[in-house]
Amino acid sequence: MAQYTLNINGKSYQADVDADTPLLWVLRDTLGLVGTKYGCGIAQCGACTVHLNGNAVRSCTLPVSAVRTSNVVTIEGLSEKGDHPVQAAWSEIDVAQCGYCQAGQIMSAAAFLGKNPRPTAEQIDTAMQGNICRCGTYHRIREAVTLAASKLKS
Repeated sequence: MAQYTLNINGKSYQADVDADTPLLWVLRDTLGLVGTKYGCGIAQCGACTVHLNGNAVRSCTLPVSAVRTSNVVTIEGLSEKGDHPVQAAWSEIDVAQCGYCQAGQIMSAAAFLGKNPRPTAEQIDTAMQGNICRCGTYHRIREAVTLAASKLKS
């Protein structure tokens, strides 16, 4: 066990965990930040996506020891009031069906739009293809990312 000081959502957290503990379990079990979901445990579905220094990463396979002084943002920290352009677009388009994968989808979309604020439909599909939605809301996801991008242009 080791003591880690983590910068999550702009706040400092202490976690006394093993070095190889995945960030997902530190977030959920140690710190009580349960917005990030467990999906597959092998970094394939995207439900556990968080931002690490602005990049979308899968927290289910990222050991806490690799985080070091990086800035981590979870779905809870994307915006104070849930009004980030991606979150607003998700609500407006009514993307979620069961909703389980949506935090990871939103985090992936926000990181993508942070790097490419004017994407084509093909670029959106490519960027989001690593996130699995078991309900198949992919057309609404594309529509919401497109809407969020248009709000970012304003």
